[in-house]
Amino acid sequence: MTAIFNNWNIVAKGWYLVTASPDIPKETVKSFTICGQRIAIFRGTDGQVRALDAYCPHMGTDLGIGSVDGNQVRCFFHHWAFDGQGQCQDIPCQSHIPARAKLQPYAIEEKYGFIWVYPDSVAPTAVAEFDELKGQDLSVIADRPLTRQCHHHICMINGIDVQHLQTVHHLPVDLELSLQQDGEQIDFTLSGEFLNTNWRERWGRAILGPRYAYSMRYAHGCLGLLTMMKEVRWIPPLHMLYAYRPTETGETFIQPIYVTRKRPGLLGWVVTHLLLWLTRLSYYALRGEDGKIYDNICFSTERLLPVDEPIARYVRYVNALVPSRWSKESVQQLLV
Repeated sequence: MTAIFNNWNIVAKGWYLVTASPDIPKETVKSFTICGQRIAIFRGTDGQVRALDAYCPHMGTDLGIGSVDGNQVRCFFHHWAFDGQGQCQDIPCQSHIPARAKLQPYAIEEKYGFIWVYPDSVAPTAVAEFDELKGQDLSVIADRPLTRQCHHHICMINGIDVQHLQTVHHLPVDLELSLQQDGEQIDFTLSGEFLNTNWRERWGRAILGPRYAYSMRYAHGCLGLLTMMKEVRWIPPLHMLYAYRPTETGETFIQPIYVTRKRPGLLGWVVTHLLLWLTRLSYYALRGEDGKIYDNICFSTERLLPVDEPIARYVRYVNALVPSRWSKESVQQLLV
């Protein structure tokens, strides 16, 4: 069986971020290259977004230069019209619609202010959520995206590498890890006590209390949901997402998104935006040091030690994911 972890030829089934929702207003179509696949995203007059393979099955014109007609998209070249299921509904120059006049449709969802696409017509699950925020009215801020010079599977080990929290970030917490897996989603929780050996550690205990915890939820090997400041005093949990996808240039695209519960009233607005600011501050405090690592790494699973078991567990989780139709053809054949 071909390994999925750190394999640029395989794209696992999962939710991949495409673009911000406002980028596709009503009666607009645009095409994007997502994980090496050209995808046309369009929003009909009903306000719903739809996703299809971008190239018209007639002569291969990119539907992204076409137009939206009601809840269908029309090719710019010969005006063939396709519905959200990829079925051709109209060919202006002839009445007969051939059987090949269809396109692959993709499941699509709008969440956290973005449009997400799944590399199949039906997705078995929705875009991942934070347990604490389910059913809540959310306030969301997206930071500027960035790239890293390694595969996104390697970038994602950052949140569960307990050792580097002390060696790189000098965080004064002795953390223990627990994990739970549910299908294509895996949760890592790290919790422990602030140490009490120097002024920084004693300051942390005095302000935040004796214990600290954070959790990382990974979904489909391409989405990370980080919850910080758990089990501490004064500050409620802080939430942020990392949406990952591989690029054609052999880099990883990463979109950071800060999320919190929207609170009512003027004071609620202040608290909401203060928490979003604290989330961003926490992220920027660590991002530069982490960037030095993941822009300069040649990772191998063969060198893992017993202390690296969380990372080994994550690698096994990724290798059990399901390859998608977006994987390169030769790899798809090997995995059938």
